[in-house]
Amino acid sequence: MDKIIIIAGPTASGKTALSIALAKRYNGEIISADSMQVYKGMNIGTATPDEAETEGIRHYLINELEPDDEYNVAVFIKKARQYIDEIISRDKIPILVGGTGLYIDALLYGYNLGNRNENAEIKKELEEKLDKFGAEYMHNLLYELDPTEAEKIHKNNTKRVLRALEIYYSENKAKSQSVKKSSAVYNAAYIALTYEPREVLYERINRRVDIMFDSGLLEEAKEIYDKKYDKSLPAMQAIGYKELFEYFDGKINLEKAKELIKQRTRNYAKIQLTCFKNNAYVKFFTVNSFDTFGKLFVTVREYINERLKI
Repeated sequence: MDKIIIIAGPTASGKTALSIALAKRYNGEIISADSMQVYKGMNIGTATPDEAETEGIRHYLINELEPDDEYNVAVFIKKARQYIDEIISRDKIPILVGGTGLYIDALLYGYNLGNRNENAEIKKELEEKLDKFGAEYMHNLLYELDPTEAEKIHKNNTKRVLRALEIYYSENKAKSQSVKKSSAVYNAAYIALTYEPREVLYERINRRVDIMFDSGLLEEAKEIYDKKYDKSLPAMQAIGYKELFEYFDGKINLEKAKELIKQRTRNYAKIQLTCFKNNAYVKFFTVNSFDTFGKLFVTVREYINERLKI
């Protein structure tokens, strides 16, 4: 099997710095496994590495699509496999980096996403319910039946909400439980970063949000807002943007928007950690302070050498 390195972990855990160091060590190129960094014009809010941060290492699946282009796990798998093959053909090591666990696992395990047929009768009933009770009611219903899937979908993305409900009622099980996986299709060193105590990670998240605002997040979000994209688009649900859209709409003040961004980012980090900890394939590396990068790099490198025999 082809060898790949995977660097995963929650937001603000230090994945970018580690991945760059490893790419230099192993002659690697980096593929982003982030569901939002792929969009153009959303660099600050998605923490997309800039030219200085990439240090000359080639990156893929960042700044490749417009915010209204289709991007989902199936598109990611297709593009990521193509890039992996290209990187290996040049005798380099593909390094997959990101915090979207579903994308990483779907690629690694060869998920069979399936082409489910629509159930016209159930679909019609759900659409009638949506017209009668509204988007929030339908999202709450999905949350009761399939909380894992509901966490991924904004309440205003009614198309995806209804589709998840349709699958639930058609198959009598949650969409999140319907995905089939096989054994790993790549020989991977799957590394996830975590912080102890957890409060250290939350402090990093809060500080990073402050830095984003200092770096122009408000202005970047306003440029996206002024283009008047459909608010139900996945790109428009990105944390850091949807809160500022509410501010631009006059629904909340700027201080509230900033606090919501920090809170929702911390909550998302919890979900990410849970996702990775439920995967027996993952090797966790705990960062205990801000001054242990050198030690972390050596430990991770030793694990990769042993795991991939390189």
